[in-house]
Amino acid sequence: MVSKALYLVVIYLLLAPAISAAQESEYRVTYTININSDGNAMWYVEYRTPLVSKEDLSSFDNYTAQLKQVYLKEFKDLMQRSVSDAANATSRKMVAGGFTGDAEVQSAPTGTYGIVRYSFAWTNFAKVDADKNINIGDVFVAGLYLSKDNMLVIQYPADYAVEHVAPQPDQVRDGLVWYGIRSFNSGEPAIALSKTSSSWMPLLIAISVISISAAGAFIYMRKARGGKAGGSDTGPAAESISETDMIALEDRIVNTLKESGGSLYQSEIGKKLNLPKSSVSTALNQLHDKKIIQKIKKGRENLIRLV
Repeated sequence: MVSKALYLVVIYLLLAPAISAAQESEYRVTYTININSDGNAMWYVEYRTPLVSKEDLSSFDNYTAQLKQVYLKEFKDLMQRSVSDAANATSRKMVAGGFTGDAEVQSAPTGTYGIVRYSFAWTNFAKVDADKNINIGDVFVAGLYLSKDNMLVIQYPADYAVEHVAPQPDQVRDGLVWYGIRSFNSGEPAIALSKTSSSWMPLLIAISVISISAAGAFIYMRKARGGKAGGSDTGPAAESISETDMIALEDRIVNTLKESGGSLYQSEIGKKLNLPKSSVSTALNQLHDKKIIQKIKKGRENLIRLV
């Protein structure tokens, strides 16, 4: 069985003691796995913590001073053991190499942050068949765990399309994105990729889906207002909604979330349904009270996820 060291939470455990002055809820770890067409992958781990006080900055400086000699070596040993265990579990020859680590202090409008980055190359991370289809996930025999405020991003070549993914990602943005808190089952995330015959096909499909969704939302709004599809309404406006209409709106939001893999940003829901923010907010509050959805704060936005 693949070592539990492969659990993503392990990097958090490595780094947290070194810069523990900040509040745990403010920690942020991003794991990015970039898959190549040959099945090799580059792993990038970025750890971000706010530096609020002089003590925070001092702790971060102490960590940075030991990064190359201590923490990079620990990271390297940890991941090499995990890759070795994965190779034994999958009967595929695998190698981990090209380890790097660096740290810096960044200033942003929201404050000052300490940034730690690790990276390494994992050969034969994914399984590639004779037709050049890529299957990802068999290395995660023990599953994965994302802690609070952690994010996993899996990127793949532009000339490949996703045939299957489990569980459904929280978002598709520069790759497939999952947010913590989340536990993955054995072999997950599982992704099947197939090589597309033309690089513009996924874009064409996406445009078609967006067009159909927009047309359906427009027709629905016109019917709800008692108007015709050819009317001169210039856009959604806040209006009172009856209890019956609110129930219908809640159903539409739930269906929209299901069609989008179970989660969307609140602003995306409003755009898809062509509804004013106030109506969407009211409906989401009621769905949240009914425990049908979760609201997850992501920066300035709410990620809405079906329970």
